[in-house]
Amino acid sequence: MSSLNYRILLRKEPEGGYTVTVPSLPGCVTYGETVDEAISMAKEAIELYIEDLRERGEEIPTEEGLLEYTLTVEAHA
Repeated sequence: MSSLNYRILLRKEPEGGYTVTVPSLPGCVTYGETVDEAISMAKEAIELYIEDLRERGEEIPTEEGLLEYTLTVEAHA
């Protein structure tokens, strides 16, 4: 079994907890009450997502060649 690395994004929710998305795996979203729980849930969600792709014979997306930028834009009222 090979190791794969995926970037995750955690968003603090107003009502509490964290929503986690995995940009390279469309639809792979989970939630945790704490950062640690959210990260743990994300790992499980990614593993299940990849397992499902393998069972269906689909290609496993990787982040190879991914470039990441953060842009600052002016918000005009």
